[in-house]
Amino acid sequence: MLKPYLFVDTIPGKGRGVFTRERIPANTVIELSPVIVMEKKDRAFLDQTLLHDYIFEWGKNNEQCCMALGLVPMYNHNYKSNCEYFMDFEEQSIMVKTVRVIEKDEELTINYNGDWDDAKRVWFDAR
Repeated sequence: MLKPYLFVDTIPGKGRGVFTRERIPANTVIELSPVIVMEKKDRAFLDQTLLHDYIFEWGKNNEQCCMALGLVPMYNHNYKSNCEYFMDFEEQSIMVKTVRVIEKDEELTINYNGDWDDAKRVWFDAR
């Protein structure tokens, strides 16, 4: 499930990101994306590629990793993101939901730490 008003666009100096063509109310599920789950041994290979920046730790003890399909890999990081994501290990999916109203043409962001307002430093410079 992916809302039809979402789109990917390029942000000068930042790369690509996810945006909306419509105003979105708070607490709206905007995407439910299946994931491809991989074993820990696969992570060593993935970490040597560009995919390192797009995979998620997976499992109750982070014993696996996954590649999300849909737009999930395209959401940029923000320490005070306007969306949050939830992992469903049994269904092998990630759900993205807004945490506040998002205006038309606004970029949608997630916090790569998991919680939408987690201030722990991420592995790249995210000023």
